[in-house]
Amino acid sequence: MGLSLKLLSLTVIFVFIAEVLIFVPSVANFRRNWLDDRLAAAQVAVMVLEAAPRDGLPAGLESQLLDGVGALAIAARAGGARRLLAQENLPPEVGRTVDLRDKTRLDSIVESLDILFNGAERRIRVIGRSVGEADFVEIIIDERPLRHAMLDFARNIFWLSLFIAGVTAALVFLALTWLIVRPVKQLAGNVMAFATDPENPSRVVQPSGRHDEIGDAERALAGMERTLAASLREQKRLAAVGLAVSKINHDLRNMLSSAQLLSDRIGESQDPSVQRFGPKLIATLNRAIDFCQSTLAYGSVTEQEPKRQPVALAALLNDVAELLGLGQPGQPAFENLVPTDMRVNLDADQFFRVVSNLMRNAAQALKAAGSPDPKVTVSAQPVADRTVIRVIDNGPGVPARARSFLFEAFTGSTTAGGTGLGLAIAAELVRLHGGTIALEDSEAGAVFRIEI
Repeated sequence: MGLSLKLLSLTVIFVFIAEVLIFVPSVANFRRNWLDDRLAAAQVAVMVLEAAPRDGLPAGLESQLLDGVGALAIAARAGGARRLLAQENLPPEVGRTVDLRDKTRLDSIVESLDILFNGAERRIRVIGRSVGEADFVEIIIDERPLRHAMLDFARNIFWLSLFIAGVTAALVFLALTWLIVRPVKQLAGNVMAFATDPENPSRVVQPSGRHDEIGDAERALAGMERTLAASLREQKRLAAVGLAVSKINHDLRNMLSSAQLLSDRIGESQDPSVQRFGPKLIATLNRAIDFCQSTLAYGSVTEQEPKRQPVALAALLNDVAELLGLGQPGQPAFENLVPTDMRVNLDADQFFRVVSNLMRNAAQALKAAGSPDPKVTVSAQPVADRTVIRVIDNGPGVPARARSFLFEAFTGSTTAGGTGLGLAIAAELVRLHGGTIALEDSEAGAVFRIEI
């Protein structure tokens, strides 16, 4: 029961309903015209009666008039007198009286259906307006000829309606199939083909250039498939990078550990040159180890749901600043504007990682830019049912090219050679807290806004 068959079935049904709505009034109109024709013929007979001598019509003329009208009796009332033409064997009983002078369309339809389904041996009296001096004209007729005529007309109308319905349904079906069903099938086929090989650029749908809803759907689908294909190719490359990093992790960590042991021994040397360059070597090795660990952690570890509890936010920020060495000689200054009694419901360990990533990035940006009087500032304030925390620095700010992908791993780094993992991890942890993180517009420096 595909779309085409459903469309054909519905088209035939709706056209047939429309034909039925035309068929019933047509039959009723045919009945009215048939009776009007008999009344018109009866008018001629009445004019003959009015012109006849007082002793009546010649023998046999009455029967000819009645046969010509197709009536069993004809009567007219004029000037208070009633003139009658009737057969000698006229039955006294009349099954129905039809007054055409005040019949509504609905009455005609009901009576027509009654004749079609129930008409048999009844006699009916038909009354109509007169065009001469008579007040009205009435006839008594046998219902059988009327029913036969109506059945013939209904049969012809039925076959004609059936033919029209079939032709109309076929034309509508072909038009809708060509304009709608065929493009929809093509879109569905493209989606299924694209699903089998989404990275193949040839599987992307080619818009037909239509300017209707189908064309809009084609263009939207083409854009979505291009975006998805590019994303899948990028994810595949990132997966390959993660697999390669995992394979070399063990050897790289051993090499870095050995180098760290050697650097510790070098640090014990009394040589002034060694003492001067030894700490820089140790710091470089530590950064390499941290970089390796963070890369592996992002690719292989799923963050746990936060275990939230009231935490003294000011004390937590002081711990982060002390760990990063902020405020120490050669490091940016640190200003904690969070009230000491302010407590926020959060996971202390996870949020420690969030602010440490943001504050480390700020310190690195300040040192790389050589900003005068570098400083990292953190503030917090309650807003409705949330807490808004801002990490602010007075550095050069975030480059415009990095803003679109700021919180995406491997693409959102703001420094040359960086991975962007810190901001990606921070954003993930904030989302686990049901919060948001964003870069606010500022005249100078960078302002990261966290809502928890």
